[in-house]
Amino acid sequence: MLQIPQRLQRGDTLGIAAPASAPPDPRNLDRAVAVMESLGFRVKLAPHVRARWGFLAGRDRERAADLMRLFADRTVRAIICVRGGYGTARLLPLLDYAVIRAHPKIFVGYSDITSLHCAFLKQAGLVSFHGPMLNSDFVNADMPKFTLQSFLRLLTEPVAYGSIAQGYRRRTVQILRRGEATGPLVGGNLTLLCTLIGTPWQPDFRGRILFLEDLGEEPYRMDRMLTYLLNAGILQQVAGIAIGINKDCHDPKAKRMKEYRQTLEDVFRERLLPLKVPIVSGLPFGHIPHNATLPLGVQAHLDARRGALNLVSPAVR
Repeated sequence: MLQIPQRLQRGDTLGIAAPASAPPDPRNLDRAVAVMESLGFRVKLAPHVRARWGFLAGRDRERAADLMRLFADRTVRAIICVRGGYGTARLLPLLDYAVIRAHPKIFVGYSDITSLHCAFLKQAGLVSFHGPMLNSDFVNADMPKFTLQSFLRLLTEPVAYGSIAQGYRRRTVQILRRGEATGPLVGGNLTLLCTLIGTPWQPDFRGRILFLEDLGEEPYRMDRMLTYLLNAGILQQVAGIAIGINKDCHDPKAKRMKEYRQTLEDVFRERLLPLKVPIVSGLPFGHIPHNATLPLGVQAHLDARRGALNLVSPAVR
């Protein structure tokens, strides 16, 4: 049974965890906490949130213990991640999913946090949120109003949100294949999704609306990952595909090379169009300032006639 968390209200306590990497500047944590407090929330830092262990924000058992402590803490209404980076996949065998199922609460992050989203959905049935984090978003003085409003409205109002692009004014959305499809949302960072295939934390893709994004991957590497998902029979199961804005996923040598080089759009068209499902690209989510919050597990409608991804069920109760 799907576990839908309770809605967030002003005055609620947000738990802050760092399940992957630490912020490059430790002072960013304090700055971002001040922003969350200015929005009307209380903040509780996990015990090891300031720890560092090589490229990780503390040892694996410390980071896993922080997550479990926050999930079990009845004073904490939501958990917000400090940043992505690397390391969440190392935590998956260390978590108690029965405790997480028994204490469903809002959990927000993206990028490397994709591993946790998929594991929570598969093992605990928890609706969690692919959305902004402290170090990459809330710490920025110029955080777009679009990103903040998407975050606050989706997490505080127990209603069907509608189009994820409400208030988005940039012309980035493209329809790659027309059609319509409805199903639960699943997805996140493409690289992290590939690492979950064949593990106990691989989510169910059958009849789902798959959303994808990545950062700093050249077109041939994106092709490699999509080909892997095709060879594994994963992409053939989805009802539709929503692609975000893939920052810095271009070929820096394309203009200097005499041989033909594919663009990222070429890769999407060649790899995905034969699936014959609706596909929309350039939607406002990913490693970008205009980063909509997306709830994994919630019913969505992909309208590849108008170029929209609509949330048709409430994500909180």
